[in-house]
Amino acid sequence: MRARSCTRRSFLAQTAGWGVTGLLGCGRAGRLRATPLGGPVGIQLYAVREELQRNPATTLQTIREIGFGEVETAGFATLSAQQFRRLLDDAGLKCPSAHLQFDIGNLDATFDQAHALGARYATSGSLRAALSSVSAGQRTSPPARGMSLDEARRTAELANHIGERAQRAELQYVYHNHDFEFAEQERDAIGYDLLLNETDPGLVQFEIDCGWMVVGGRDPRDYFARYPGRFPMIHVKDFLPAAAHGGTHPGAELGHGVIDYGPIFAAAEKAGLKHYFAEQEGPFTRMSQLDAARQAYAYLRKLR
Repeated sequence: MRARSCTRRSFLAQTAGWGVTGLLGCGRAGRLRATPLGGPVGIQLYAVREELQRNPATTLQTIREIGFGEVETAGFATLSAQQFRRLLDDAGLKCPSAHLQFDIGNLDATFDQAHALGARYATSGSLRAALSSVSAGQRTSPPARGMSLDEARRTAELANHIGERAQRAELQYVYHNHDFEFAEQERDAIGYDLLLNETDPGLVQFEIDCGWMVVGGRDPRDYFARYPGRFPMIHVKDFLPAAAHGGTHPGAELGHGVIDYGPIFAAAEKAGLKHYFAEQEGPFTRMSQLDAARQAYAYLRKLR
């Protein structure tokens, strides 16, 4: 889902500086598979959010007709979780993961939504809003554009708390990144590494948004190698080159951007990947959201 970039250099220069150049372009090495992991292709429904708001039932049916077998939710298009689940069932779609709003004072309600959807993973797109609610009344600075180490420590503590509560509810809590977690701090430290190191692996797992991680100047393959078993899910997202767009990072349809997902999937599978979800940031100026979803499915089916 959408986040503002915290990078200070152009995308191409930054990725080269962090050794991510091997992910740029369209590599052709490897074997052709029917689908990555040999299972259903997934989509993050944020990628079709406008269509979903207009007509949730028809949009979910179309997603299934395209070929997707799994979805990850990001809201319920004005419906309740129970109503949305009925539409998923009618369309023949499974929902292993749900992006949810975490009300720290009422986590049971959040977990009830995950159960209603049939989800195994209760996932947060970020914990900044939840962290602010916990810190209400305390003398804390507002979140910086990048994640400070202090914010990372407080986020890790909150994530452990949520993870423990989720475990009691027979769910797995998962933290999803944007790019602000990779802003350099003192002594070249970054918040994302602190999150990984200060959360209990049994309570907190992570969903790598590969597009935002690469925009943040880091290589997903490095994290799969360093932290096997911590990443059951990924977002498959692409961007156009920042150098050609005034330093911004417009979203791109899969296969039309700068990231080669072949080596990412190879590393992710070795690290225990279980689900993946295509996602796209706007603006959708080249094709509609549903046409972009068709492009994403075709790309993933042909991925080498």
